Amino acid sequence: MSTTRTALVLASSIAGALGMAQAASAQDAMKSDAEMEKCYGVSLAGENDCAAGPGTTCAGTSTMDYQGNAWTFVPAGTCAEIELPEDRMGSLEALERDIPA
Repeated sequence: MSTTRTALVLASSIAGALGMAQAASAQDAMKSDAEMEKCYGVSLAGENDCAAGPGTTCAGTSTMDYQGNAWTFVPAGTCAEIELPEDRMGSLEALERDIPA
């Protein structure tokens, strides 16, 4: 076999293996997402998972601890059980408390 042909066969094999690895990773992510839920009002400033209301864009953009409109993924069924200071509770929906002015 020529060097060029060998290189093409090797590159094709590597590409196929990478494609299978990506597909497996995507399936794992879908399974993980199904076992997680958005929990509002439980993240520390700058540690939210995504959009934290007006003026923010995505992960890490909350500006205060326990910001009511910022969410973090938590294991499904645990949101309301998360212990927070000052009698705060997590919520499956955005909260109107602790929102920056």
